[in-house]
Amino acid sequence: MKSHLYLLGLVLTFITACNRPPELPARRFGMVTGLKPEQVNTYKNLHAHAWPGVLAKIKSCHIRNYSIYLKEIDHKFYLFSYFEYDGQSFEADMKSMAADKTTRLWWQKTDPTQLPLPDAAAKKQIWSNMEEVFHTN
Repeated sequence: MKSHLYLLGLVLTFITACNRPPELPARRFGMVTGLKPEQVNTYKNLHAHAWPGVLAKIKSCHIRNYSIYLKEIDHKFYLFSYFEYDGQSFEADMKSMAADKTTRLWWQKTDPTQLPLPDAAAKKQIWSNMEEVFHTN
């Protein structure tokens, strides 16, 4: 009897696993913006002490593996960001983030330190999207 219950449990586990919807692969994003030279230390300091409410909102909006890198090129500073999105509606989650009071206050601190590239500035945005040309696991 115990072996039949064990086998039944295995079969039910298998059926349940087969009926789960497949997980969507995470969407990857790379973005770039400029950084005012006189604001490099301010920007670094802000991110060294990122606000818990901002970090929580990022996570609740299904953003994972979020990194920002800094690079100086010809005496100009650039920020490169990378993140993965594993939610169902990127647009809805970004609207939710933009409506968040703490995130808006954070952006009031970070946005003035940045120099948007021309394509982003034309759309009144800070970050420019980048094209992914290669990825490997």
